[in-house]
Amino acid sequence: MSKKKDTRQPNGLKLLFADDESSLQELMSLELPRMGHEVTVCPDGLTAAAALERNVYDCVMVDLDMPGLNGIEVITRAKEVSPDVDAVVMTGKSSLETAIAALRQGAFDYLTKPCKLVEIESLLQRVVAKRELTNKYRAVKRMLERAEGQSDLVGSAGPMNRVRELIAKVAPTDSSVLILGETGTGKELVARALHEQSVRAEKPYVAINCGALPENLIESELFGHRKGAFTGADEHRVGLFEVAHGGTIFLDEIGELPKSMQAKLLRVLETGDIRRVGDNDSFHVDVRVVCATHRNLVEMVEESEFREDLMYRINTFEIPLPALRDRLEDIEMLATHLYRRKRNDILPGQPVLTPDAVAVLKAHVWPGNVRELANVIEHASILCDRPPITPDHLPQRFAARTLNSGLRLNTGPLTLREIEMQAIHEALERNDGNKPAAAEELGVSTKTLYNKLNQEATLQKTG
Repeated sequence: MSKKKDTRQPNGLKLLFADDESSLQELMSLELPRMGHEVTVCPDGLTAAAALERNVYDCVMVDLDMPGLNGIEVITRAKEVSPDVDAVVMTGKSSLETAIAALRQGAFDYLTKPCKLVEIESLLQRVVAKRELTNKYRAVKRMLERAEGQSDLVGSAGPMNRVRELIAKVAPTDSSVLILGETGTGKELVARALHEQSVRAEKPYVAINCGALPENLIESELFGHRKGAFTGADEHRVGLFEVAHGGTIFLDEIGELPKSMQAKLLRVLETGDIRRVGDNDSFHVDVRVVCATHRNLVEMVEESEFREDLMYRINTFEIPLPALRDRLEDIEMLATHLYRRKRNDILPGQPVLTPDAVAVLKAHVWPGNVRELANVIEHASILCDRPPITPDHLPQRFAARTLNSGLRLNTGPLTLREIEMQAIHEALERNDGNKPAAAEELGVSTKTLYNKLNQEATLQKTG
């Protein structure tokens, strides 16, 4: 058995070729890499079956009549290891029965020997096209599953215009991008916009939240695994980097990636090579990597929680996203957009919000940013039989805070103390008055939270 160096092109395949004719073995070991594919050449069916136990292949090309195991038996073994594998049968018997038998066993197509190189190249191009279509379907399906609750990049405030300018500058390149911003500011929307405005727009876009996966499954999710690689690996799994081949992969909350995985990701970013869990050989993928985080990676590096070399690798270009409290002038436009996404009972020019409702929303600090606003508008749209939305349609915490905290219902800026106390009260409401839980959410000690509340009580008494 011989294996050529990985010369696979971006649209190439990882191939297993099995035939007992030595002249064909030598020819395919030269010509298939020339076509842009990586190939492992085997002299018989038993050798091919052994190769399938060690590695996962995109496509197997097998002679129908070989010693040990025939072509159909090799295809059956290949399908057991990797149901996604495509198979091509080469046979000197041009009967219809032979072709039907091969196709019934899951073969993609068959070739009658002797066959021309141009026929082989054309057939493999069809295999590539079919696999690309399958990966694009998977990517679109994943995107649609994640799309619920998302909105467009809405807003005319200066900070959002700057974000659009940065997207327009970097999108046409292949540079890695790091999107920075608080939770709920729309980091995935920016990643999707980068993809849609890039030369990869027709290729897959795949998004994954690094903080939402158990540590023991992250490697399999990103790079895939072969059947039997670990307990529970009952079938071959294609990793998300492979699904995104030719397109863009978005690694959200990259700061939550375990230290053990950071080194493996760095290697992929440096070489473009990935290796499925349980596989012996690596293979090349062509992806543009976009990352995002709400954490301070510089501080994480100083505290040895994040690799410095990985931080520099992923932030070739940074796009900082503004918090919603920093673009309050966009509140009404965003609220209107979010309402229209749920209901279509707005007449042209009709306001979605009354001026009082706008004032109440602008007085809010929005610790959850646009995601929190989306939830508020959905709540209001349920209570509001017919627009416009009034303060009475907003969640109860808005009315309670307006009455109890003494905040001004106007569009003027809030003081730092008002912003701080508003965030504290909202955290307490979300945690049903549990002060330790609220302190943990705010990132402060319980003692600090008690001190802030005592200071507010003292000011109210003396005020």
